Amino acid sequence: MASLGFCSPPSSLLFSPFVVNRPRNLQGFITSSSTGSSELMTKSAVGEPTERSRTSLGLKNLTEIFWVDVHSAEGRPLNVGLREPVTIGCSTLEKVANVAVRVELSNGCVGWGEVPVVPGINWNQTTALEKVGKACEFLNQGPPVTLNLVLHQISEMFPATQFAPVRAGLEMALIDAVANSIDVPLWRLFGGVSNSLTSAATIPTTSSAKAFDLAAEYFKLGFKTLVIKLGRNLSSDIEVLQAVRAAHPHSLFILDANEGYTSKEAIEVLDKLNEKGVTPILFEQPVHRDDWRGLGDVSNVARHKYGISVAADESCRDLIDIQKLMEGNLVDVINIKLSKFGVLGVLEIVEMVKTSGLKLMIDSVAETRLATGVAGHLAAGLGCFKYVNISAPLLLSEDPVVGGYEVSGSEYKFVNSRGQGGFLKWNFLSW
Repeated sequence: MASLGFCSPPSSLLFSPFVVNRPRNLQGFITSSSTGSSELMTKSAVGEPTERSRTSLGLKNLTEIFWVDVHSAEGRPLNVGLREPVTIGCSTLEKVANVAVRVELSNGCVGWGEVPVVPGINWNQTTALEKVGKACEFLNQGPPVTLNLVLHQISEMFPATQFAPVRAGLEMALIDAVANSIDVPLWRLFGGVSNSLTSAATIPTTSSAKAFDLAAEYFKLGFKTLVIKLGRNLSSDIEVLQAVRAAHPHSLFILDANEGYTSKEAIEVLDKLNEKGVTPILFEQPVHRDDWRGLGDVSNVARHKYGISVAADESCRDLIDIQKLMEGNLVDVINIKLSKFGVLGVLEIVEMVKTSGLKLMIDSVAETRLATGVAGHLAAGLGCFKYVNISAPLLLSEDPVVGGYEVSGSEYKFVNSRGQGGFLKWNFLSW
């Protein structure tokens, strides 16, 4: 049975789906890869884009008119070393220990997703694998349904924030597989505004000496904006900023405190930076996620005294939080991640803040180019993100992704390959 078909949306999702045979123009695109499985390659990946690849149905239309018939779905550990340990919030990572998701439709088209795992209470790679396994079992046993229905079923299985990374990885894989099936790159599917982005790069929480070396490396690569992780204590943070400034004197700065300051300390950081003639373009999550008053106080000083925007990251965990941030005029920028909201959740947020005056930032965590590829396609396709940081793979000791987007320093180009364009050597992922 084929995995998708054009048809008019039924009046009820309870009707049995009508699935047509594989479209004739998909024949001949399925090639055997080195993984031993069928991976989809496009003419546009090796030559000029086809006429079909220049056309975008739009994701909303796609979810309503395409039927998905899953041939196989599976999750496996995705373990990749880091160049050195990285501190994210209260966790220190020695390696990336995520979960890769592979969904193959019955027409042979394959989609890929990634579940980022930042260790926390009741959350680790083992738990993530269990959740993905449950979802894959459901997909493997289910009948053909519309894409919007299967995405809704996934969201019901993994509601709320706690397991949003699982939802994100499954949504990535399903949308990628269907985009592969219709010869459309994801950036076109998400809106088609652009096929390129300029990304910032991250200086993780580290010593001033290592921050200097990393900033010097990013300078050589051509990065013009650096995201500097702060929030340990004022004196060491100032030392790190001075080291980064010395290595990359003309860079723009985004300061990410990761909830590390009180409002008084955050304002003191801004005062001291001003004394040294350093003005960040953005101050991200300066106070604890639940300190709404403090967040507003820092924003008022940053805006009116120094002309600096403040972003919320940990303070926006769901749509209710974002509504509160908007109504209280507490920040200028919302930082959103696929791992925090899922693909559909991010699209809902974009629509929600479109007329609010808030700016958007898209960010990455401990991810490979599978996840940052989807994030980049989405941001480029929508064209509404003022701040972009999808540089997480630069901190990895190796790149497990074959193909995918092209990187030249800070410039990221999303080619006309079908879907997100990258895949893993599946048989090399071990349990």
